[in-house]
Parts: sequence; C-alpha cells; structure tokens
Amino acid sequence: MLQYDFDESVGYWLAMTTRACERALSTELAPHGFTLRQWQVLAWLALDGELSQVELAERMGLEPATLVGILDRMERAGWISRESCPSDRRKNLIVATRDAEPVWSKLAACARKVRKQAVRGLTTEQLQQLKSILTTIQENLGTSAGSIMGRNGGPVRERV
Repeated sequence: MLQYDFDESVGYWLAMTTRACERALSTELAPHGFTLRQWQVLAWLALDGELSQVELAERMGLEPATLVGILDRMERAGWISRESCPSDRRKNLIVATRDAEPVWSKLAACARKVRKQAVRGLTTEQLQQLKSILTTIQENLGTSAGSIMGRNGGPVRERV
C-alpha cells in the first residue's frame, strides 16, 4: 500500500486549500457565465499587465496550446486582444481590453465574496501571520516575494 505522511505535508495542505478556493470560486462564477480559467487570465493580466501566451500559460500552470482555446473565446468576447511584441515579432502579447473592465468588476466581486467566506472567523493578526508564513515558504522554495507582487509593488489583492 502506498504510504506518505500527508498530515505533516505543507504541500498537501496548501494544495487542498488552493483546490477548495478554486472550487468555491468556480461555483460563484458559474451563475454569471464565467469560468475559473477566464478569471485566471484576467487576474494575471490585472496583476502583471500584458503577458505573452507562454508567460501566461506558465503562471496558470497550463501548456501554451491548452490556453489557446480559452484565449480565442475571450478574444471573441472582446475581453482580450493579441498584440505584436515590439521587442520580439515572434511573440504576441495578451492584453486586457476596455471591454474587460466591467467583466473584471464582476469577477473581482465574486472573488471578494469567496475571500470573505474563506477567512471567516480569522482575526486580522491570524491573516497577517498566514501571509507571513506563506511568504516564508515561498522564499524557502526559491520563489521571491516580489513575484507575487503587482507591477506597482503592491500585494496581490484580487487573489482568492
């Protein structure tokens, strides 16, 4: 029988928590006609600005080819555009359009609702401690805290 000390695994608890947040967000988005992947595309664009398809796929944990269909649908809806990269003509940059702004407002409201549910019962001090612990884990694993910060240097505020 396969055995592992899952109860002692930080990765297990992080993965299970992430999955629970994603499920809750998917459930919240569905009645509005949005998907988790659409949320992720616009969230990364809100956080980092324009990104190449490869960069966006990497952030989302997808293969670039898998992302194509999602981007095609979002482009047809008018939420994103593909623009030529001025420094590398082989790349297209994914850019949120003005038409994405009202959509983003709805998506962000859904995320805030899930966030409120997720942190219910936690004190401000507990939330600060949680953020500190997670930052330390990221740094220990070689992920700089700056990679979870927006272009303006502010923390990610729209993540669930």
